[in-house]
Amino acid sequence: MTTRPILTVQDLSVVFPDSNGGLRALEDISFEVCPREFICFLGPSGSGKTTLLRAVANLLQPTTGRVHFIHHQHPKIGMVFQQASLMPWRSALDNIKLPLELEGLGESKARKKALEMIELVGLQGFEDSWPRDLSGGMAQRVGIARALIHDPDLLLLDEPFASLDALTRERMWTELSRIWQARQKTVIMVTHSINESLFLADRVLVLTQRPGKIKLDVEVDLPRPRKDDIRYTPHFGKLARKLREAIE
Repeated sequence: MTTRPILTVQDLSVVFPDSNGGLRALEDISFEVCPREFICFLGPSGSGKTTLLRAVANLLQPTTGRVHFIHHQHPKIGMVFQQASLMPWRSALDNIKLPLELEGLGESKARKKALEMIELVGLQGFEDSWPRDLSGGMAQRVGIARALIHDPDLLLLDEPFASLDALTRERMWTELSRIWQARQKTVIMVTHSINESLFLADRVLVLTQRPGKIKLDVEVDLPRPRKDDIRYTPHFGKLARKLREAIE
């Protein structure tokens, strides 16, 4: 992995106006992201994780500081939310190819790319299924495929598995890890789960309670590809304790 960053966040703070002089959501956040790096932000509820993602995605203007994409004046950003947010009147395939339709790509090329994404996320045979007929995990796979189809420079994941049951969520960790290995996209993900962050990330950054500040930046030196049993190794446990102590 190259050490030259593609994204820098410098002294970023976000204050939401209110009747008490302003709610400080984030304070003096600074970090760098390298190409193909998978970063997780871990923190308690209210620590500003989603606010940070919105600022990186340019959906929210920071009060102070800046988000700078090196070599990309207008970077392509894909985003996956807590809920899949699929259009119920469109099939899985049609939901996936929507970004390409909005870009004006022809139907045959858009369909070909969408079918490639269907294969990538393991949904062969469900191309024509309606969102109501998909399980929660399958719906999130559609959401991930839709975010990846326009080949984004950065993929942002806002607790994409939070609404899933525990067993499905753990299966999705393995699936997301496989997809990341295949595409090697640069990823920033936010989560409440220590195990999730360690299973997926190259680095985990721990945020404090509001206003969110970076308390700890930990390199996850676990071998890839990661399999489920890595969670039961002594080193995984050691890293988990380090993160838990930082949160508590």
